Parts: sequence; structure tokens; C-alpha cells
Amino acid sequence: MAHRDNVVLDVDERPAPWHWFGLSLQHMFSMFGSTVLVPILVGLNPGIALFSSGVGTLMYLLITKHKIPAYMGSSFSFIVPMMALMKTTGYPGIAQGTIAVGCVYLIVSVIVTLLGSKWIDHVLPPIVVGPIVVVIGLSLAGTAAKDATINSATGHYDLRFFAVAMLTMAITVIFNMYFKGFLGLIPILMGIVAGYIIAVLFGVVDFAPVMKAHWFSLPDFQIPFVDYHPQLYWGAILSMAPIAFVTMTEHLGHIMVLNELTERNYFKDPGLNHTLAGDGTASIIAGFVGGPPVTSYGENIGVMAITRVHSVYVIAGAAAFAIFFSFIGKLSALIESIPSPVIGGISFLLFGVIASSGLRVMIENKIDFNEKRNLMIASVILVIGIGNAYLQLGKYQFSGLAVAAVLGILMNLILPQKAKSEV
Repeated sequence: MAHRDNVVLDVDERPAPWHWFGLSLQHMFSMFGSTVLVPILVGLNPGIALFSSGVGTLMYLLITKHKIPAYMGSSFSFIVPMMALMKTTGYPGIAQGTIAVGCVYLIVSVIVTLLGSKWIDHVLPPIVVGPIVVVIGLSLAGTAAKDATINSATGHYDLRFFAVAMLTMAITVIFNMYFKGFLGLIPILMGIVAGYIIAVLFGVVDFAPVMKAHWFSLPDFQIPFVDYHPQLYWGAILSMAPIAFVTMTEHLGHIMVLNELTERNYFKDPGLNHTLAGDGTASIIAGFVGGPPVTSYGENIGVMAITRVHSVYVIAGAAAFAIFFSFIGKLSALIESIPSPVIGGISFLLFGVIASSGLRVMIENKIDFNEKRNLMIASVILVIGIGNAYLQLGKYQFSGLAVAAVLGILMNLILPQKAKSEV
């Protein structure tokens, strides 16, 4: 495919070595906080999660034939069952549940291979895709706002946090808008570095974990069926495997965003079966080494949207950095010490850009909101998704995004093209 004039680096283009280093480091910084937060909340080893995200991403790129610039990080959707399992079966159960999640993806991938993907255009037209993409960005707005305002140590509003977040965001915007050359390509990285320095001056950085960390720290790999007595934990498998269908909805949403961003159709090339197989294989790898299930990350999609650098080589470099840093204790601890307001300030841009991409989908496809059908579909998706009107069925919870996506698809298939009052 010929180079597109509206991007700096296209999907298959390789950056210069020095640029490659900075661009990949930027992606690694963007996903780091969320990727290590999941294992910290659950009680798993953060270094393992970092390692498995890097290996999983490289495997994903291989399975998708180096055509999709997506980063695989720890999934938040499985936190509740993993926390419960940690109190009962411990990691052996979580490992088998994580592997089962990956197997569900592979099974669905085989089904898609058999049925084909022609149905996707019919099921997911622009009036459904656009609002879903908006929801993917805006449903995370509350998380960004909380990071930017609430001091986790006290649980209360902290004006210092808000100041750090706003300054971080402003510096990132300045680098993106006013700098040329390489510095203009790494506004997220520069924003994080500048924000970190500001956070130090405001006294909101805790260096204690960095000082205690070892320079070299071998991840504590937990290998099921080898480290533990062979035993199947059916309760763990049945509590985690069904949630794979929830994360598949998010997976489809991220692919939709990438389709619009890169002006490609990944549902057809390399195919939805390959994207699902890549995601599932990454989770299976995570399960076998001691990490949580993984999924594609909106943070990294936001970085690509802002920088207009879509290269899979940059994503592969970020994965390599993740693997490398998982063995360097002090570097991991230093990155982990980045305070939440810095992440919050960056997230205002990252998540907002994703939401804006959804608006662009509807504008470019000339969606007419004078038509009642379009208005009804978009309204339901936006309010249920952004408001996170989740569905609780026993111990299974389906996020507002999943509910909104399913309802949007059903309404698109059921509602007539014209309301009776419009005929």
C-alpha cells in the first residue's frame, strides 16, 4: 500500500533507529501504568504481567501478519473473578482461567474462519460503529478525571493533583502543536517526562519503592501443571471463560477504531479470525507464565491517533521494551512511580482522541440524524455505554460498553429504515 500523505509513518513503514527508540518508549510509557495496575490489584507479579504483555504483543503481530498496530496489555475485565480466585485456588486457578479465556478466543476464531466475515459490514454499519467508538473513548473519561483529581493516599480531592494533570496536558498539547521534527512525534513521552518533573516539584512522587528495588530482578514465573500438582479448577475456568465474550466486544471496538485510523479493513485483511486468534494466543501465553489475561489497549491507539505514527515496528519496539524492563527492577519501579495525575493529564488527550475518531466516522459517512432510526440507535449506544449501565447476571458482569454494543447491533438489524412518521 502506498504511503498516505496524512500520516507520518504508515503501518508497514520502519522508523529511523533513533526515532524508533523514542517512539516505542512512548508507547511503553502509555501502557505501563494500566498493565501493572491489574496484577497489583489482584496480587500477581507486575513484572510477569509486563513480560507477558510484551511477548503476547509480539505473538499478536506475528499471527496478524504484521498488519495491525495493536498493543496487548493486562485486561481490567477479569479483576473481580481473579481477586476471588486468589483467595481460594490461588494462581493455579487464575492460570487455568486465563488459558481458558484464550481458548474461547481461538474457538470463536475457528467459527469465524468457517463462516467468513461478510456479515460484519451488515452487522456493524457506520451508525453503530461511530457511537461505539465514541463510547470506547468517553467511557474511560471518569477514570482519567479520577486520576487527575483524587489523591489515592487520602481518597480526597487534591488541588496539587489537578494542577499537575493540567500542566501535563498543556505541555503535551504544546509539543504536539508547536514542535517540529522528532520532538513533535513524541508529545506523549515528552508530556510524561515533563509531568513527572512537575509532580516531583509538587511533592506527589514517592521514590521509596525505587530506592528499595533491585537493579536486576528476575520475574517470578508461575507455570501451571509444572509448579503445581496437576489439577483442573473447573470453577475458575467457568468463572473466567464467559467474560471472554465481553472482552471480544471491546476487541471489535478497538479494531473498528484502527480501521478508521489507518484507513484499512482489518476485518477482511488479515481477517477477524486472525485478530481473535492473536488476542487469544496472547492470553494463553500470559496464563502459562503467570500473568493476567490481555487485550488490546486504547491508550496506545490514542498515541497513534495523536502522533500519526501507525508503524507496527514501533509497537514491536514497545513490546521489546516491556520484556526488557520486566527484568530491570529499578527501571520498572521508576516508571511505576509515575503519579496518577500525570497519567490523568495524558489520558484526557488519549481517550478524547479515540472518542473524536468515532465522531469522524459518522461525519465522513454523512450519518443523517434527522432520520429517527439513526437518532435512536446512536442515543441508546451513547448513554448506556458512557453511563456504564452494566448487566449483572449472577457473578457475571457485562460492561456498559458490551450492553450498548449488543443493543446497537440489534436495533440496527430490527428497526426499519424509515419511521412511519417519515414515510
